[in-house]
Amino acid sequence: MSLSNDIARILLEMLENDGTTEIQRNELAQSIGCVPSQINYVISSRFTPEQGYIVESRRGGGGYIKITRMKLDRPSLIMHTVNCIGDAVDFATCRANVLNLLHNGAINTQCAKLLLAATGENSLRMLPPAVKDRIRATIFKQMLITIEGKDD
Repeated sequence: MSLSNDIARILLEMLENDGTTEIQRNELAQSIGCVPSQINYVISSRFTPEQGYIVESRRGGGGYIKITRMKLDRPSLIMHTVNCIGDAVDFATCRANVLNLLHNGAINTQCAKLLLAATGENSLRMLPPAVKDRIRATIFKQMLITIEGKDD
């Protein structure tokens, strides 16, 4: 197993009790035997808003990083996702959002497959690269808004 996976596993275990944890990056890095930037990398790549986490940090001597798993009801989670998309989105970010919605029970497997098919590269292959991510964002947000208004 890779070091990044080990760090992610440790952080997820720390989040299990109440969905929030505070860490001191240097102390965690020292206990794991890695450099502090490795902790930053794992947090920035695996604990993102798209994946359902809020990360806060305070720098300085008593600095910390606080990770909180978002606990939203279905409509709020879907609308949070819509609001996080912005004007353009790549497929990797779409996929992360869909997996987060699926993992949190906001959508079912069939809905996830449809969202991924509609926003995937195959569906948008005829579009010029300059507009592909903008159109993907529009399609994704519109589908989410439609889903939110429907009882699943």
